Amino acid sequence: MTGKVVHFELPADDVERARTFYTDTFGWQLDDMPELDYIWVRTVATDDRGQAAEPGAINGGMTARQDPVTGPVITIEVEDIDTALAKVVACGGRVVQERAAVGTMGFTAYIADTEGNTIGLWQNA
Repeated sequence: MTGKVVHFELPADDVERARTFYTDTFGWQLDDMPELDYIWVRTVATDDRGQAAEPGAINGGMTARQDPVTGPVITIEVEDIDTALAKVVACGGRVVQERAAVGTMGFTAYIADTEGNTIGLWQNA
């Protein structure tokens, strides 16, 4: 596992209200991804691959508040989601949402750690 935090997700009860808040308060750029029913949140400039261009910075997403994203979620990059999910269970966590493809970009899954926190997992395609 790489173990790096590579993304965050913010749930919103009113996505337009949240969009206005984060744009006006922090200057973030929010772009609709209608094919995924998702909003891409850019906190810093991106490179030609869409990754944060600033070392140590991460960008994220916003979605309507619903399971499994009911509170802020950090997403951790893994080499293989299936292996990571097995390790999560072996270490006392649980799988909240199984592996799912995200377009052609990669795969995501959600877990709960031993403290009940929801954490996203990400595997590049």
